[in-house]
Amino acid sequence: MFAGIIAGVTWAVETIVLGIALAMSPFCSTEQAVLLAPFASTFLHDLFSAIWSCVYNGVRGNLRAVGRALKTKSGRFVALAAVIGGPVGMTGYVLSVANMGASIGAVASAIFPAIGAVLAYIFLKEKMSWYRWIFLILSLLGVYGLSYSPELNITNFWLGFAGTLMCAFGWGIEAVIIAKCVQDDAVTDEIALQIRQTTSAIVYGLIILPVMKGWGFTLSLFNGTGWLIPVIALAALFATASYLFYYRAISQIGASKSMALNITYAAWAVVFSVIFLGQTDLLNPLTIICTVVVLVFGILAGADYKDLIKK
Repeated sequence: MFAGIIAGVTWAVETIVLGIALAMSPFCSTEQAVLLAPFASTFLHDLFSAIWSCVYNGVRGNLRAVGRALKTKSGRFVALAAVIGGPVGMTGYVLSVANMGASIGAVASAIFPAIGAVLAYIFLKEKMSWYRWIFLILSLLGVYGLSYSPELNITNFWLGFAGTLMCAFGWGIEAVIIAKCVQDDAVTDEIALQIRQTTSAIVYGLIILPVMKGWGFTLSLFNGTGWLIPVIALAALFATASYLFYYRAISQIGASKSMALNITYAAWAVVFSVIFLGQTDLLNPLTIICTVVVLVFGILAGADYKDLIKK
């Protein structure tokens, strides 16, 4: 549970740092830049995360084990999970936000634990007690409250709906596949992270960016953009730590509980925005209540009370 909570905390920091990068002028200078920003930033984000993972695994002496893991069935399925959770899930999220507004996009990214929990029950036989389902639903409602906007700018409902399904199922399926793969001794959480981020970066670089005709824009970000690249690299560092703790939690307590703990990032992001960015406008009744709801019920949904009572 501690690993799952830390995954949420570090992802909240990553979200804030990446938000700072996306607000920099190179990403909002032209209409083309705004269009390509999500794809270029995600590619650079996962590329730097793959590099950070490589450094970490190099220090830990795991790089040869990564190569051996890729030869196993579990290792190849981790690569498949990377494609489903990275390019498919993230592209769905972008489509959802672009066509149905940011609040609906946030809901799409938040409901994946519920879908993942159902899939974990079907394929991994992970059972969730009725009260944990209630806690999970209340936590998801809290996430929606944090992102709710009465002005839903829906431009293309069906394309946005398709993106919502891609996002929610992509991230839910990824967690279930990872949970199964890390049961293999050849694929530890550290090795799974390396395969995941490297595969995602490669698919983005070889498929997504060429399709979007975004390589020229992406390469231009390395020239005369000040602190942009270092800020993205810093966000990727926190993302790497978050994924590492997330995968560790999945391997230790299962996919459904880990996902419930992971979505507390939405509440942690509010807390850190107030403390470190001075965004006191967030201190309104709705935000405060929803933040508490997400933190409390997200943690309760990830707790196993029978095990706690036995201990």
